[in-house]
Amino acid sequence: MQEQNYTALKMFQMSDEFFRSLNLTAMPEKFWKNSIIEKPNDREIVCHASAWDFYDGEDFRIKQCTTIDYEYFQTTHHEMGHIQYFLQYRDQPVIFRDGANPGFHEAVGDTIALSVSSPKHLRRVGLVSGDAEDEQTEINQLYKMGIDKIVFLPFAYTLDLFRYGVFRGETQPEDYNCHYWRLREALQGVEPPVNRTEEDFDAAAKYHVSADVEYARYYVSFIIQFQFHRALCQLAGEYVPEDLTKKLVDCDIYQSVAAGNALANMLKMGSSRPWPDAMEALTGQRAMRADGLLEYFRPLHDWLRAENQRTGEYIGWESSKIQYCTGEQRAALEADARDS
Repeated sequence: MQEQNYTALKMFQMSDEFFRSLNLTAMPEKFWKNSIIEKPNDREIVCHASAWDFYDGEDFRIKQCTTIDYEYFQTTHHEMGHIQYFLQYRDQPVIFRDGANPGFHEAVGDTIALSVSSPKHLRRVGLVSGDAEDEQTEINQLYKMGIDKIVFLPFAYTLDLFRYGVFRGETQPEDYNCHYWRLREALQGVEPPVNRTEEDFDAAAKYHVSADVEYARYYVSFIIQFQFHRALCQLAGEYVPEDLTKKLVDCDIYQSVAAGNALANMLKMGSSRPWPDAMEALTGQRAMRADGLLEYFRPLHDWLRAENQRTGEYIGWESSKIQYCTGEQRAALEADARDS
């Protein structure tokens, strides 16, 4: 990207062009005029990327301190997905100008990013070279995606388990850090790098905890985006089950009007219908299901099972030796476990 003189503006223009190739709505003039896509030099701003709907049907903006790298290339498409959702439901009554549920809003741009990050699309736009993927390259691609998508799921679950433990009064302020790291160890197999105490408040290092943003929306998004992706790929003729030449991992819906029209029909609903109706309109399913995600990662899952069997890999993790709960806290937790 840097060798090809990519700029923040070029990244946003490429994302806009992708949406337009699907027969979706182009970014309006005010978007380009009012958005902040690079960190200003004359003032401090919150750089956490965000998209904004000013509810007048005309003014939509993104605030993002873009750097030229692959992560922000994906983030740009994610935020542009929010704007496209705003554009599609802008004619709804104000009360219905929202996602079918919060996870839907987060999933739209990520669904597009699944196509954008596919080897096929990266070759198409000149960001990778070479012919079709061999098996090893495909596994590497899926492994990289798995670090982004699979590893994220227990983290997202952990974060809102922690938050709701606080909201329900089950976790007291004097136990915040202990509870946070207990959840992370139990569900993620993650431990702090050094001993921690209740003088620390590590959960608040996450922007969404400090800003009081629910995190279950991302957990939902990381499941349903694969349902959306699979449905759109089938409409685009890019994915055929059991056809090894039409794998979900290499699907790129770029320039598919059929896929774009189907996506638009769902987005236009906003929150005017229950979310299962919106899900069914695009996927034919009324429930949130992980089968799309499992299908996407099936080649990696098969490879990992064979590789772990070959190497005799230990599956799981050992208890942490790092201290993050006091002896009194551990005793109280053990007592609670016995009582329950």
